Amino acid sequence: MTPSSHRLINRLIIVAVLLLSPWALTPASAENYPALSGVKGLDTVFDVSLANPSMANIVFKAVRGVHDDPAVAALPAPPRTAIVFHGGAVKLLSTDLSEFKGKERTEAEKFAATLKQMKEDGIILEVCMYAVKVVGVDPSTLLPEIDRVGNGFISVAGYQAQGYGVVRIP
Repeated sequence: MTPSSHRLINRLIIVAVLLLSPWALTPASAENYPALSGVKGLDTVFDVSLANPSMANIVFKAVRGVHDDPAVAALPAPPRTAIVFHGGAVKLLSTDLSEFKGKERTEAEKFAATLKQMKEDGIILEVCMYAVKVVGVDPSTLLPEIDRVGNGFISVAGYQAQGYGVVRIP
């Protein structure tokens, strides 16, 4: 057997174990998340400066999970999710991906597709235009799914003042 065959078999075993785990078979409910006890709805703002496209794809699976989790969906009020990008993360929001090469470019393209789907799912996406200027991203290349705000910190603070929980993704 080749090393790549071993890796494939190991991955299949891991997937099978995860799918058959007791927590995977348990229906999603507030009992699985004691923190949701008594919560009427989950409002979250993600404060994102993560600039690595591969890591962004990994982390954003979890971010989507917050919005899409069945336990969150079972709450009386639907989830409200906002994502505010600043710092180096603004490079991931550009259609000009010339900075990214090889696998990183593929990951950046995948991330853009994820953002498009998130916008279609009703998630608010905002970019700090101050960061766009400082980082040197051409504003005309920003993805159309992303709403522009002058200062992303004001957006994060505003969402927090509205009762959104803040999650930092540095």
